[in-house]
Amino acid sequence: MSTLPTYKELLDAGVHYGHMKRKWNPKMLPNIFMEKKGIHIIDLNKTTAKLIETGKAMKSMAKAGKKILFVATKKQAKDIVATAADSVNMPHVTDRWLGGMMTNFSTIRKSVKKMNSIDKMLADESLSSITKKERLTLTRERNKLEKVLGGIANINRLPQAVFVVDISHEHIAIKESKKLGLQTFAMVDTNSDPNQVDFAIPSNDDASKSVKIITDYLVSQIKEGLDERKNAKAEPATKKADA
Repeated sequence: MSTLPTYKELLDAGVHYGHMKRKWNPKMLPNIFMEKKGIHIIDLNKTTAKLIETGKAMKSMAKAGKKILFVATKKQAKDIVATAADSVNMPHVTDRWLGGMMTNFSTIRKSVKKMNSIDKMLADESLSSITKKERLTLTRERNKLEKVLGGIANINRLPQAVFVVDISHEHIAIKESKKLGLQTFAMVDTNSDPNQVDFAIPSNDDASKSVKIITDYLVSQIKEGLDERKNAKAEPATKKADA
C-alpha cells in the first residue's frame, strides 16, 4: 500500500508556494490559504484531498489497462517525470510537445516508424552500402527523433488520459487532449485555471521537489492498479489449474 505524503512532507517540498499575487488566476481562489509577502500560499489540505482523488482515478485507469501520457517539458520537471513514467511503463513527452502530437497521431506514428527503421539499418553491420558519412547522418537524425518521440515510441494508439505538470506551459497538450475527449490530470499552480482539467491538484509546479513528491505518489497509485490487474489475470489461470 502506497503512503500518502504527510502535511509536513508537502510543506518541506515547497508544494504550498504559489506565484506572486499579481500573476494569480482568480479561479484558483478556493485553493489559496493566504498571501504572504506578495506570494500566494496554497492550501495543502486542498492539495491532499485532490491528490487522493486523482490517485484513485489513475489507479482505476491503470487497473483497467488504460495508458496515461505524462507531459512535462519544463527543465525542473522533465527528468523527474520521465523516470516516474518509465517506472510504470507509461508513455511520456518531456522534450517538447509537437503540435498535433495527439490530434494528428497517425503522422507522429509515421515518424516513430521511421526512427525504428533507422535503428534496424544502423544495427545491420552487414549493410555495406551505407558510407560512414551516411551512417553519421542517420545516427544524428535518429537521436533527434529519439529525443522528441522516444517516450511515446511503444504506444500504437492514443492514450486514454494525460498527466500534465504546469497547464499554462503545456496549454497545447491540454487543448489537444480536451479536443479528443481524453481525461486530464494536472499539477495546477496559482497562475492557472483549474477548470481547464478534470483533476486539478493545487500545487507548486515550478520546484523539482514539489513535482517529485506529487508525481511519485501518483505513480505509486498507478503501480498498485497495475499490480491488481496482474493479480486479477493470474487468478482465473490458478483456478483453472486447480480444477
